[in-house]
Parts: sequence; C-alpha cells; structure tokens
Amino acid sequence: MEIFHVFHIEAARRLPHLPPDHPCARLHGHSFRVEVHLRGPLHPQLGWVEDFAEVEAAVQRLREKLDHRYLNDLPGLANPTSEHLAIWIWEHLKGDLPALSKVIVQETAHSGCIYSGE
Repeated sequence: MEIFHVFHIEAARRLPHLPPDHPCARLHGHSFRVEVHLRGPLHPQLGWVEDFAEVEAAVQRLREKLDHRYLNDLPGLANPTSEHLAIWIWEHLKGDLPALSKVIVQETAHSGCIYSGE
C-alpha cells in the first residue's frame, strides 16, 4: 500500500552552472508542489500505513526550512535544480519517515521530477 502527502512551497533560486543568457541562471522563483509517498503494509489493527498526523508533522518541519527561502543559501542546495531539491527533501525526511518511497517535485504545472532514493 502507498500513501502520499502533498505540500507547497514558494522559493527563489538561480541555477549557477547555466550560461548567463539562460533564464534559469537569473534569480527567479517557483511555487513548488511536492508529494511525499510512503509504502508499507497496513497496520493490522490501525488499518493504515502511517499516521497522516506524523507525516504532516515531519513535512511541516521541513517546509519551514524551504518556504519563502532562497534555496541556494541552504546547505546542500548550491545548485537547486528540482532534481537536487527532491534528493535534499528525501535526505531530510527519510530519518523521520522510514517508509518514504518517493518524492515528487513539480516546479511548474508541466515539469517536475520523481526521486525514489536510487
């Protein structure tokens, strides 16, 4: 069984390794949509994979580090592509959510990435 929780962050970034004339090399912002997925068996008595309250608490602690921030300033996000952001989120949630199976970062309505801890 797999469950998921969706949250949103507003954040600014620039991608420093791109040519100066690339739009993403300049400072810009995104309204990121993030999904965290957890996979596991149903608890035989409680009937859930994980308590959504626990998932939301872990996500809220992470969200406070990301929302309305300049991502490049965060340790480990000097090049904050959506791919690096997904890995960063995984690394910061995995300890609190051991059943974490997937992180989806969507930077626009049409573009995003999926990280499964490879």
